[in-house]
Amino acid sequence: MGEYHRKGFGLKDTVKPLLDSQYASRVVDFFRTKGHQITRGNVTLRLAKEFGFCYGVVRAVDMAYQTRHKFPNNRIFITTEIIHNASVNKRLKEMGFIFLSGQLNQGETYSDITKDDVVVLPAFGAAIKEIDMLRAKGCVLVDTTCGAVVSVWNNVEKYAKDQYTSIIHGKYNHEETIATSSRAGGKYLIVRDLDETDYAVDYILGKGNRDAFMQKFAKAVSAGFDPDKDLALLGVANQTTMLSTESVEIAARFRTAFVKKYGEEDTKRRFRMQDTICSATQDRQDAVNAMMGEKPDVMVVIGGYNSSNTTHLVEIPMHNGVPAYHIDDAECLISRGQIRYLPMGMKEVVIHENWWPNKLPLTIGVTAGASTPNNKIGDTIMRLFELSGEDVTDLIEQIEAMGPGLPPDIEEELHKH
Repeated sequence: MGEYHRKGFGLKDTVKPLLDSQYASRVVDFFRTKGHQITRGNVTLRLAKEFGFCYGVVRAVDMAYQTRHKFPNNRIFITTEIIHNASVNKRLKEMGFIFLSGQLNQGETYSDITKDDVVVLPAFGAAIKEIDMLRAKGCVLVDTTCGAVVSVWNNVEKYAKDQYTSIIHGKYNHEETIATSSRAGGKYLIVRDLDETDYAVDYILGKGNRDAFMQKFAKAVSAGFDPDKDLALLGVANQTTMLSTESVEIAARFRTAFVKKYGEEDTKRRFRMQDTICSATQDRQDAVNAMMGEKPDVMVVIGGYNSSNTTHLVEIPMHNGVPAYHIDDAECLISRGQIRYLPMGMKEVVIHENWWPNKLPLTIGVTAGASTPNNKIGDTIMRLFELSGEDVTDLIEQIEAMGPGLPPDIEEELHKH
């Protein structure tokens, strides 16, 4: 069995300049000094109070860079994307990381790994069988799994120990949910949304058909799952990047069904729910909700198209009647007439016409998913100002005059998160 590392290699200060040069943004830093809002002429840009890289993502990317520095002459494999951001993963590819799955995989497989190699586990974690297989090879393992994800695993493992079936709010094919379900002791049901929750709830209350149930959840249940037996003791967990309000509502609906079927007292024994909502995901969702108090005219949400937490940030303004566009980066802002974006609930990127609101004054809201680096956010902000046609010469001069480092009060505020 090879080495196992979860705390980095003490090289944080060594890799920080490189990380800052590739992912930091003076534009974003400047917005923070201005209360997250700047107006030029008739156009106001408002940046959410919480956005972009969360602690878990910062840690994962930092550990990946430390790993490259620690093992400059070793082959370094990574099981899948380290986070759901194309630019970050592309950069790792350029640094020599070998991807074992996903779009950046070039045919390499687990059979190619030897004891002399290094393997990085992504922020989403990895399934138990996958980790066991890698450990058996004797290679060096670097585990960047987010602490919030590990907290979910701890609860799921407790459910399994007590013979409870885990109800996991998530996407059955998402890396994190695959890793979480592997720790459920062989009994789990994955529900993606409230509609699937209601379907399962109806079955618990005797309204469903067994064959139809198994067909609907064929890819979202454990092997040998028996809905007539395995829905009697339930523990609820969630993929940390899901919409938090929906996770809470899903738990409430399952509990309500149990109270109807078993009564309040018996439900206390049969049903469990632990708060496993990621604080960073919650903070970013809360920040967008706060923006809806004084609604912008349009919302731009920046993040990878396969980023679950980013897609849920889009839902909030849409549900509040504010047009929202999920873009990958500033290049998606083609013109005032055209924007390239991923529509909510769709899988294909489209080009939309006439997205820029025809009104003045105009307020544009901006936020970004937890796997979006600040440089992508800053580029998008400046592109929006460019499209506005307003004079931002003074803004650019102020940003350039900031010099290295943040003002002490802003630096102190960032360290609180």
